[in-house]
Amino acid sequence: MKMFLILIASGSLNLFSAGLKAQITSQHSALNSKHKSSRILYLDVHHIGPGKVRMEDVAKAHAKDLQVEKKYGARFTKYWVDEAEGNIYCLVSSPDTQSILKTHREAHGLLPEAIYEVTSGRHASIKGDEPLYLDLHVMGPGKVSAAAVAGAHEKDLAVQKKYGVNLIDYWVDEKAGIVMCLAQAKDSAALVNTHKEAHGLMPLTVEAVKQGK
Repeated sequence: MKMFLILIASGSLNLFSAGLKAQITSQHSALNSKHKSSRILYLDVHHIGPGKVRMEDVAKAHAKDLQVEKKYGARFTKYWVDEAEGNIYCLVSSPDTQSILKTHREAHGLLPEAIYEVTSGRHASIKGDEPLYLDLHVMGPGKVSAAAVAGAHEKDLAVQKKYGVNLIDYWVDEKAGIVMCLAQAKDSAALVNTHKEAHGLMPLTVEAVKQGK
């Protein structure tokens, strides 16, 4: 009888442990799902300085971000580097800006000067080995909408072939009033001329960048 009671108690304990484990797993999955569903798209910008950035060093820093990002619910997807001007641009989905800062701080300590909350545009694939350019349009707070930029982008697409340009993507921060476009072109003038003919909205800067892997 005593052995029978021990077996029952042991079985109950196993069932309790299994139930607790399942509950913890379920809560962990729910937390991960919450992180995924609540992620916002951001572009963060690091201004290191001319001659102070090497692609290989940024690649190492990015690898450290990837090791830490899960802890804070962030996901770093792409990055671009302008070695000449010393600028780094990171595309990341995250619950908030603090999660991005915490990831960078723990990973390598290099914090961005600006973080833009953006919506992404119509994506195209990189073709061949034409150089990449990232341009910046500054419209001003409250003076740009994602819908208006989508319309301008369609006009760009209608003209780009004439100048040998391949527009890959664009990002809009409606609150800050900025637009960033990523494109392939033979030179920066080709990208500028595409914008000029398509809609006349000229970029403030155009940077030659390399995309990280």
